[in-house]
Amino acid sequence: MTTLIAAMQNSVLVLESSKTGWKARENLKGTNPKSIAFDHRISNIAYCSTFGEGLWKTENSGQTWNSIGKNEISNPNLISVAVGNNKEHNRFSNVYVGTEPSALYVSSDGGQSWKIMSEFKNLESSKSWSFPPRPWTHHVRWIEPDVNNANYIFVAIEAGALVKSHDGGITWIDRTYQGPYDTHTLVTHKKAPKRLYSAAGDGYFESYDYGESWNSPTEGLGHYYLYGLAVDSTYTQNVIVSASLTALQAHYIKNAESFVYRRSADGEKWNVVSKGLPKPKGTIITILASNSFNSGEFFAINNRGIFISVDFGVSWEALDIPWPKEYLVQHPWALDIGK
Repeated sequence: MTTLIAAMQNSVLVLESSKTGWKARENLKGTNPKSIAFDHRISNIAYCSTFGEGLWKTENSGQTWNSIGKNEISNPNLISVAVGNNKEHNRFSNVYVGTEPSALYVSSDGGQSWKIMSEFKNLESSKSWSFPPRPWTHHVRWIEPDVNNANYIFVAIEAGALVKSHDGGITWIDRTYQGPYDTHTLVTHKKAPKRLYSAAGDGYFESYDYGESWNSPTEGLGHYYLYGLAVDSTYTQNVIVSASLTALQAHYIKNAESFVYRRSADGEKWNVVSKGLPKPKGTIITILASNSFNSGEFFAINNRGIFISVDFGVSWEALDIPWPKEYLVQHPWALDIGK
């Protein structure tokens, strides 16, 4: 069985596969969810960050949720949540959350207690962090604990920096200026140590040395505002991204026009993917996820529905689930896959 949890604009959508199709239900209505993270070692556990209602945890694959961390995470405006790769050293995986304004918290006991990672805010680049729609503030858009090294953590500030720690968050290394400025999604891969994939507002970026140096292979990309990104669980060169010309076309239904691109090999040019996906016009930027349990399988969500590909992203099919009219004008923010 596969479980999908999606952060819709104003609720969490939980889907479970079965022999007769997909079953869907809504939870956490009115909470403004922003990010979803399964604990992939205990896949019935997942976390949801919300903007205004703090952090939530499920221990039964999204059937029920409990609010956690209220007394220790001082700001309820959470943007990002991620689960780390440290369980071999601890009974629990580390859980990280990021807030607006930018602050970073970590729990090493399954969310029972939290501590702030204060050194993160002392970076020189923090003086220029600013989120364009709300220029007086900024936030932790993405947290990527490295899947190969439990001490390595990468944090993307929207907008202004992609920063990193090599010691579990005790000290931090500031952005490199040839790298992405406005990362929206960052991926590390178990089969590609040291490699980073970044979908950013300023384009597509890759690093093969943990962000010491970067390149930006963009041949074939006709749209350079990138948001979603997914890499096949087996073939590390098979990358899918979502893109628009501008942030307005990516995120606002009135102007919406977005595209999905695919590249199957390093050095190959990007190609637009359209088979089985909705037309670009009227489609809010797509959120992408690869199924770590099934090679070649990807999921995608936007305001038009949830889609699956079982051929490495070449073609797609809409899941046969109810899709209420209100979803057609909503902006999904996150998607994660459990088992």
